[in-house]
Parts: sequence; C-alpha cells; structure tokens
Amino acid sequence: MKALRVSLLCLCLGLAGGCAAARNSQELANTFETGVAAYDAGDHARAFSIWSTLTDQDLAAMRNVAMMLRTGDGVKKDPAAAEDMYRRAAQAGLPTAQADLADMLLKGEAGPPNPKAALPLLSAAAAANHPIAQYELAQMYETGAGGLVPKDLNTARNLYAAAASHGMKEAAERLRQLGPPAPAPAPTAVAPRP
Repeated sequence: MKALRVSLLCLCLGLAGGCAAARNSQELANTFETGVAAYDAGDHARAFSIWSTLTDQDLAAMRNVAMMLRTGDGVKKDPAAAEDMYRRAAQAGLPTAQADLADMLLKGEAGPPNPKAALPLLSAAAAANHPIAQYELAQMYETGAGGLVPKDLNTARNLYAAAASHGMKEAAERLRQLGPPAPAPAPTAVAPRP
C-alpha cells in the first residue's frame, strides 16, 4: 500500500510539473521551440498541445493555437474558440493576432461578418506595419466600407503602397490600377506675430 501511495504521489507531482507554467523566459522559449520542432516535424497535434500550455504566458503561442483552431490543423476546427484566442492576443497588442481576428470578422468565420468590429483591429495592425491589415484597410477606404470609413482613395493608395512595400503582390497590383498616392501637401508658413 505504501508503494502505491508513493507511486500516486509521484504521478501527481509529475502531472503537476508537466502542466506547470514556464518559470522564466528561457523555459518559455524552450517550450515554444519544442512546439515549433513538433510542428515542423509534422506532428501538429503535439505542437498544438505544447503551445496550449503556454497560452497564458506567450502571445505567439496564443496566436499559433488560434490559427490551428481556425483551420483545424492538428486539432478539431473551432472558429469560435479561435476567435476567442485571437481576441486575447489582439487585446494584448499582438499585431498579427489583430489582423487575423479582423480577417475572421470580415469573412464571418465564427458568425455573421462584422466589419465594424474589424475596423479598429485593422487600424491597429496596419499602424504596426502588418501588410495584410494595410491591404484590407485600404480596401475599406477605397470603397467606404458601407459608411464605416469615408471613401478616400488617397488613404487607400497610401495603405496599398505600404502593403506593397512589404512584398504584398495584391496590394502592388491594386496600387498599379489606382495610381500612386498624391504627394503630401507642403506645410504652410506662419508669419510671426509682431
């Protein structure tokens, strides 16, 4: 009986240690990289499992878990859970998660399309130089997005140009069709007061 209690205690401690949060940034990085290695080796279910243990501490792991939930990669597809996970990472300021969540909202992957909710996410990610967010935001300014933003071709052109500068071919093509952005107006001189 004593051996059984010792075994159970060891099992409980082992489980607790296996589920324990990483204590420092090096442990966190090592655990994340273990997930990357599993993913690169084709063991997506294991990568998902590893990254899932880090979602309370690591924004990149949070985004990876959300991406896998979104597509059903290594785990059952769950758009609602993906949206929730993206939202957590987006609220923490991760531009890639902001762009991914906005894309989901625009496409209506976890409910009806919601461009109004996508707009601030796209704006934040575009300001952080995320090319897909810049492209999608440019599309909104080009069309006026049903009144959500003013129709502004110059803003659209500037956003397309920014996305194109990051290598986005679709943005470069759209910019070619619309023409280059207008130059910024020169500052006006103000006469000093007597």
